[in-house]
Amino acid sequence: MTAPHPLESDPTVAMTRDLIRIDTQNWGNGKSSGEREATEYLAAKLRDLGSEPVIFESEPNRASVVARIPGRNPNKPALVVHGHTDVVPADATHWSVDPFAAEVRDGMIWGRGAVDMKNMDAMIVTALERIIASGDLPERELIVAFFADEEDGGKLGAHWAVDHRPELFAGATEAISEVGGYSVHVDGHRAYLLQTGEKAMIWLRLRARRPSGHGSKVVPAEDNAVTELARAIVRLTNHDWPVQLNETSTEMIHALSALTGADFESVAPDELALRGGDAAAWLRASLRTTANPTMLDGGYKHNVIPETASVAIDVRPLPGQEADVLDEIQRLVGDGIEVEVDWQAIGAQAPSTGALVDASLASLRAFDPDARIIPYLLPAGTDNKSLARLGIDGYGFAPLQLPAELNFPAMFHGVDERVPLESLVFGRNVLEHFLRNY
Repeated sequence: MTAPHPLESDPTVAMTRDLIRIDTQNWGNGKSSGEREATEYLAAKLRDLGSEPVIFESEPNRASVVARIPGRNPNKPALVVHGHTDVVPADATHWSVDPFAAEVRDGMIWGRGAVDMKNMDAMIVTALERIIASGDLPERELIVAFFADEEDGGKLGAHWAVDHRPELFAGATEAISEVGGYSVHVDGHRAYLLQTGEKAMIWLRLRARRPSGHGSKVVPAEDNAVTELARAIVRLTNHDWPVQLNETSTEMIHALSALTGADFESVAPDELALRGGDAAAWLRASLRTTANPTMLDGGYKHNVIPETASVAIDVRPLPGQEADVLDEIQRLVGDGIEVEVDWQAIGAQAPSTGALVDASLASLRAFDPDARIIPYLLPAGTDNKSLARLGIDGYGFAPLQLPAELNFPAMFHGVDERVPLESLVFGRNVLEHFLRNY
């Protein structure tokens, strides 16, 4: 029998496993296992810290929780420290382990949410437990939030909270959450990605409408909804969206140049991003708009030409370019294709230099003296989008020191999602240091 890993009893490890075992799968469009059980679990932990958590539901079983933890310095604005409790679905037939058993294997926790983002949820709570148990307080007041529905754009979680309960975030100017703070290896150097902004999000649908008819007829291509939709998809996906640098991506290019020794004035941004190791795909996507088809729908019988056909497109424009991108998509697909927006969320950029960035680096260096950071623009989205509507600058700082051989970015929404136990303990310690001092 294999002996237990020595870190299995660590509180952060144990809490991560507890949360993974609570099924909070979110298929989107209202279909979900629900977050209520996980929310109640976390609310009890926050209550044990002496806070008075507020639980609210946007719909039955779609629960979120917010609590305030007092700080030592009332002159500093509050900081939102937030995570989400829902996870994307996991098909167990494709996994090496039960995705909801939180098995420890090879020094790692395996399971849906180990990376995105029940690990960070546990790190937040256990870092605060250590601060409070020491008789201390965080440097500033913290607004701790665990939201529902982040994996469907936060419609029933953070977005709903900002619309209906904005007073819960009064006094906050900044926030930290997921998809940043973890280490990558660039030209043999370990560096930590710090998310200082994220692209906008437009979930749209292209729809073709043409006359229906019998499948045996001779039908011109332009009169077949499926054919016309396919042509539009090809035109859109063949489009080469230009590289465009903003404040965040410029800082990223400078950081990559320093790590690789390349001259950013003579090496193309795309080439520098490709040197970003396992994070290269994220970094390249941060330089341009992307538009990818994700779901097709059309027809109801093999021998019937359908009246309509549609495709879902996941569009991620650079911040502030949403309207221009929609105009360009309509031009690319043609006037005969309808462009329908299902959901839209803003992009955001926080300052890529300043006190919070300095504090994050100082906390990393307290446990990794050679730490360097790479500010970057997340090509995906987090609940920071919703908080940005309240004027709160959002950062991705879920610190993890990772082994070079682990392709961590691929774990987001991936099969066999897993995180090393040692990385969780490192992250909890860095986060504790940050919250004590920032």
